[in-house]
Amino acid sequence: MTEKKKRVSWLMILPPVLFLGLASMFLWGMKQENRDALPSTREGGIVPAMQVTSFDGEPSFTQEDLKSGGVKLVNFWASWCAPCRAEHPLLEKLAEEGVQINGINYKDDPANAKRFLTQLGNPYAALMTDGDGRTGLEWGLYGVPETFVIAGDGTVVKRFAGPITEGILESIIRPAIAKAEAR
Repeated sequence: MTEKKKRVSWLMILPPVLFLGLASMFLWGMKQENRDALPSTREGGIVPAMQVTSFDGEPSFTQEDLKSGGVKLVNFWASWCAPCRAEHPLLEKLAEEGVQINGINYKDDPANAKRFLTQLGNPYAALMTDGDGRTGLEWGLYGVPETFVIAGDGTVVKRFAGPITEGILESIIRPAIAKAEAR
């Protein structure tokens, strides 16, 4: 075989070998534990400051309220958020079970937010509005929906980014509530 033919055959084998190598790395990376977990600097710390305004005619809450006994959830949501709509029935289920859920409406039109709650129901014990997103920044928000489980002393026990599904409720949120109750 001439030198040129050897070089051509090697170049023909190289792309499939590179493809298989990259595919193997991607598969290995996808199987790693906690691949969906987003780091939170808030877990284990006290609830951060809030720069929020009251939500049209609804009970409100403060940072101090979150530090005053009992487990609470803080749920960031918006009417324009499809995953917020999907998780909403599970928030209502938790509220019916007696879990106190405080809502923060994030960067939303007030009329749309009000209409969202009128149509789907209001699972929130108290509501605030984060119109400019400052509180979302303080809390380290990646987007909406996000839910924080807060212990009675104001410690953030868990932060979950994304919509709560039945599986997430049972595997992440309920255990975090139990951990917060045990504190």
